[in-house]
Amino acid sequence: MRPVTTAVCLLLLLAGCAVAPIEKRHSPTEIAAYQPGDFVAPVASNEGERLARDEAIQTIRDALALPPGFDPAGIVPNALWNVGFLNAERAAGLQLVRAALPSLADKEAGYQRGILSAAYALYSAETAPSLGTLLSRLTTPREFSIAAYTLLKVDDSIGQREFIRATMNNLFVDWQQQWPQEPRLQRLEFVLTNNLNAVIRNRPPLIDLLAYPIRVGRPVVFSFQRLDRQRFGLAVVRGADGKFVRNADGSLFHVAHLAHALTNLPGTITNGNTPQGLFTIVGAGTATSKWIGPTPYLESKVPIEATRAEFEHFDENVLENSWTAADYAAFLPETWREYTPFMEAYLAGRAGRDEMLLHGTTINANYYLGKPFYPGTPSAGCLVATESWLPGDGRMQSSDQLSLIKAFTRDGLDRGYLIVVELDDRLEPVSLADVRAAILAAESMRN
Repeated sequence: MRPVTTAVCLLLLLAGCAVAPIEKRHSPTEIAAYQPGDFVAPVASNEGERLARDEAIQTIRDALALPPGFDPAGIVPNALWNVGFLNAERAAGLQLVRAALPSLADKEAGYQRGILSAAYALYSAETAPSLGTLLSRLTTPREFSIAAYTLLKVDDSIGQREFIRATMNNLFVDWQQQWPQEPRLQRLEFVLTNNLNAVIRNRPPLIDLLAYPIRVGRPVVFSFQRLDRQRFGLAVVRGADGKFVRNADGSLFHVAHLAHALTNLPGTITNGNTPQGLFTIVGAGTATSKWIGPTPYLESKVPIEATRAEFEHFDENVLENSWTAADYAAFLPETWREYTPFMEAYLAGRAGRDEMLLHGTTINANYYLGKPFYPGTPSAGCLVATESWLPGDGRMQSSDQLSLIKAFTRDGLDRGYLIVVELDDRLEPVSLADVRAAILAAESMRN
């Protein structure tokens, strides 16, 4: 993992996602034997959750005690993360954002990202006037893009889009010539020049994606999502034999799957939503983050984060580890290779995103009562399956994550693929009925 500041380390710990996978690894044989009672998460107990919450609230109070614009230890971004994480102290968070914005252009990029991400996620309407003035002073593509998305969230008019494009072209001096490989600006340009709702309504046939082998003999997790990631998605598993995993009663195996980041930013932005597209899966491990918990995660990687050899699962004939858009597209069925939204995983890799895992959760879902994704819990960019824990000692009661990882490794393999695909722009959770017919049709094509 790249070096990070103490402040950022705290943020990542609370986020429960971007933590280097250096912990215990789990074989398919071990995973097959695990039962819910094998796992305990002290932070999920009543006492553990209370202590962690008190610690998070204290960071907000410490930040409020600082003079406006003065933050030598860089604690304000962490405090703002905790405001969103706990879904509490919203007035305090707005006070912190407003105090930080006047001098934000003079801060380093990572600090700017924390403030701007909170503005996007929590205070877009309140901060848009200030961000409109600040935009031309944000000289790094990532931070510029976050501010631009915040402005679009408040005002998606043609005039606003033209203002952002003109500012982008002026600030980055004809970026298409001088910044042709800048993934965050590429994605922002696509958003500025397209109606995403219209684009997704013209996506390629889902059956083509479900039937395509990618690499024969490798299991695949399909995570179906809505364009609005605040809605629950749905995960199914295609086994190494090309057949979709069934339950004991013969019904299709599936679990609810949340691909919603706390920031709700696009997938090319650090700690944004899980990007759409193809990932490789390279085994299972246990996270050090208390918020992910002890249940094994599946380690998924995007291009660039993963070498070409890892994507091919160490095919001895693959020696080249450089990546191009054409290399990535070659893993997809022909009908999907020109579908721009599906390039997001590739762009995310070029943007430096990594460690986007498929994992469980120990976070108290009651933080998010009333949210569209309740009883799910958001992450820092991963895919989260629900879990429940006993309030006394934090012992596991049930786990969709454990069910998912067992389904993926049922054939004795822990290397395969993940496909995250947005189905449409409907404002409701994905149900099995949305995809069942396509799954069965795709399966029959392969048999």
